[in-house]
Amino acid sequence: MILHYYFARRFLWMFLSVAGVFFIFLTLLDLVEQMRMFDASVSFGEILVLTLLNTPQALYQIVPLIMILATIALFLTLSRSSELVAARAAGRSGVKALIGPLAVAAVLGGLALAMANPIVAATSKRYDALKESYRSGGESTLSIGSDGLWLRQGDLRGQTVIRAARANPQATVLYDVSFVAYAPSGGPVRRIEAETARLEAGEWLLTNAKAWPLAAGLNPEEAALDHDTLRVPSTLTQDRIRDSFGTPSAIAIWDLPSFINQLEEAGFSARRHQVWLQMELARPLFLIAMVLVGAAFTMRHARLGGTGIAVLAAILLGFGLYYIRNFAQILGENGQLAPALAAWIPPIASVLLAMGLILQREDG
Repeated sequence: MILHYYFARRFLWMFLSVAGVFFIFLTLLDLVEQMRMFDASVSFGEILVLTLLNTPQALYQIVPLIMILATIALFLTLSRSSELVAARAAGRSGVKALIGPLAVAAVLGGLALAMANPIVAATSKRYDALKESYRSGGESTLSIGSDGLWLRQGDLRGQTVIRAARANPQATVLYDVSFVAYAPSGGPVRRIEAETARLEAGEWLLTNAKAWPLAAGLNPEEAALDHDTLRVPSTLTQDRIRDSFGTPSAIAIWDLPSFINQLEEAGFSARRHQVWLQMELARPLFLIAMVLVGAAFTMRHARLGGTGIAVLAAILLGFGLYYIRNFAQILGENGQLAPALAAWIPPIASVLLAMGLILQREDG
């Protein structure tokens, strides 16, 4: 038990050290990118805030890479100090030496799922909102609830709030829709209700619409006009609408099941979110697979030579499994694989492959 605790503590320290190095590197890299993206109207302090909000998402994506590098560093250190040799001489097999690191990987995976995921979702959502505000002077958001979906588009001319009962899966056609336009000072200036609204290049095309002016001292109903078709300028695009609600990583894992139900009730496709939910649930198992892959190539004495080749093989195999996992995610989002299969097959196959390598090297 003491030996398992010792290996677990060493592995946790390695993981935190590697994660700290990557955090500093990603922060500096993203800071340069943010400074290139914005002009002088955005202060350095605002750019630094954007960078700190965006870094957690980038770090969260490379946790599997951090895990395999920490595993390689741990077992190379243990091999060079002959601690693994001493553990084997005391009757501990190499497989048993993995109990501590695997327990730490499982705990870290659970913490990433339960705590880091909501934090990353909140910071990435805030980052997108601030970035949009600095770019266009307004914020474009989408909210989905039991009473339909709500959109907000904005520019220097003011804000427009859009409510629709439902939409097509691509979010380019809204049904039973209303527009309320607000002046830059904040007061409403016009209200429009339409049967449908189709998003085209730079505008909404409304059919069977009725518009009410909301100027002070004017009777809105007397000044209302009916239109067979009406065009309303828009700063939205299909990609921007989809990104407003369609980035699954911007939704906390605890809120994702209810959000998927709301998406489907509103007429949107929730496949991307279903796949992401399953991918997140499978994340702890994939992190365990990365530990096994790193250990499979580095649980050997340093005097045997070929350490560089073993490290390179472990990293390449880890990258290969990571990209296979991403490829399966794409297949799941495209409907070619069921969400559960796309999420769980890569980590299960990775664990079985790594365990086969370890057992062959240790007992084969």
